[in-house]
Amino acid sequence: MTGFSDSAQQMSLVAFIAVATVTLLLCVMTGPDRDDLAEFYTGYRSLSPMRNGLAVAGDYISAATVLGTVGVISLTGYDGVVLALSTALSLVLLMFLLAEPLRNAGRFTMGDAFTRRAPSRAVRITASAVTLAALLPMMVVQLSGAGHLLSFILGFDGSGFRTGSIVLLGVLMISYAAVGGMKGTALIQIIKTVFLLGTGVILAALILDRFDWSTARLIGAAKTGSGAGDAYLRSGLQFGGSELDMISSELTVVLGAACLPHITMRMYSSRDALAVRRSMSWAVSAVVCFCLLITVIGFGAAALAGRGTITASDPQGNTAILLVGQALAGGDASALETLVFTSVTTAIFLTLLASVAGMILACANSLAHDLFAHGMRTSPARDGTEMAVARAAAIGVGIPAIGLAVLARDWNVQPLVTLSFCIGASALAPALVFSLFWRRFTRAGLMCTLIGGTVCVMVLMTGTNLVSGSPHSVFPAQDFNWYPFTTTGLVSIPFGFLMGWLGSVLSRRGGGSADRQRRRYEAVEAWILAGAGGGGPTGK
Repeated sequence: MTGFSDSAQQMSLVAFIAVATVTLLLCVMTGPDRDDLAEFYTGYRSLSPMRNGLAVAGDYISAATVLGTVGVISLTGYDGVVLALSTALSLVLLMFLLAEPLRNAGRFTMGDAFTRRAPSRAVRITASAVTLAALLPMMVVQLSGAGHLLSFILGFDGSGFRTGSIVLLGVLMISYAAVGGMKGTALIQIIKTVFLLGTGVILAALILDRFDWSTARLIGAAKTGSGAGDAYLRSGLQFGGSELDMISSELTVVLGAACLPHITMRMYSSRDALAVRRSMSWAVSAVVCFCLLITVIGFGAAALAGRGTITASDPQGNTAILLVGQALAGGDASALETLVFTSVTTAIFLTLLASVAGMILACANSLAHDLFAHGMRTSPARDGTEMAVARAAAIGVGIPAIGLAVLARDWNVQPLVTLSFCIGASALAPALVFSLFWRRFTRAGLMCTLIGGTVCVMVLMTGTNLVSGSPHSVFPAQDFNWYPFTTTGLVSIPFGFLMGWLGSVLSRRGGGSADRQRRRYEAVEAWILAGAGGGGPTGK
């Protein structure tokens, strides 16, 4: 049992049912009412910059970010704060470097942006495969964590209850993506972002009020509660003092988080370049505010709950945000505990439901548009057929994710989050940078980047201490740890860029094909970089 009062648990159950019912109804009401690809994939680009920005922030703030980052801050202090700042910096990088060119180059998916300069069925198929490789691990993490969290909140500890929770939440998330499309999932993300920020403000205010609004007192109490002493406020606690490991981790987060397909697909729902810039301004503002709030909440968890309580509940600290809510209410079966606990759990429910729905939609869009409509067919597919495939693909992606989450419900699945970020940083980020900005980038270079970066991550991940060689690894009883860092970024990111450069250089020796690809890029370069000229998206 969790130790939360019966009234708080009952209200949380009511809140979960209400959230699931209302959000599903909203998806049905806002979903496409006819077979129109533009409506399903982009919502007719009808969202205002503010609403689209809040939707981007909602996709960006996953359940892993909410639960994991608060836990890391509460347990490791300085390193956790750097992680939160890296999360915000990643979105700033997307805003200033990639957002506008992405919107100009693509139409519905990342595959559109890649084939803008390198039309190829092979590129479409590879882009779809890498999209699945990047997002499926994170979906498994979110669903697996959802089952554990729901059982923790409601006080049930049986594996059958966790399995049922995973299946129920998975079916809801599939429904959001298949029924609501871009507009429906965007609405849920907006609600989630507003509610999450509101709950964060309440928790942070209660924590600061407990320490007389003195950040010095809060940080001092957090240092004491962490049990780490002065090391809590210095770098290295999370990575055993390895500066290179910390650099590798932060580099992976900065480059990988914002390049994941469920984030970049939101760029295509903006009306024009000005709208995408304004949308990203709203998104960055929301994420920065959220990172500041979870920093206060993380310190508050260490100060009020203490390391022992946090790790006893979850070694990774994923329940720290719930425990700090309980500590603020004093553990009494009071109206305050019920209010705080219900607010926190409702925010987490919304985060879980919305995050995976966005990922399922990104995978379904890529499978339908890149793989089916342009990768497997030689003739154009009817809009109605492609939409039917997209909805079926949501089911086809969601069911395996549910099955894998059920199988992994008793494992430590946190390495899968790292895997997703590493693929985003090592394969997708180099491919996007080269495709959008390098004139001499070729189709061969693009394929080398996508495949080489992904394979490099897969190989290196097997040797990290997240997989074996540590008490919290996937296989704690085994030790085949041969790679010295926790994340692969320090090696795999340069490797991804190198493969793109090498593939382009070698393919240019062939002459004609590479020259045609360069001239094709030059013809649309002004449109991609500045939205000028006549090279608007065609989706071909």
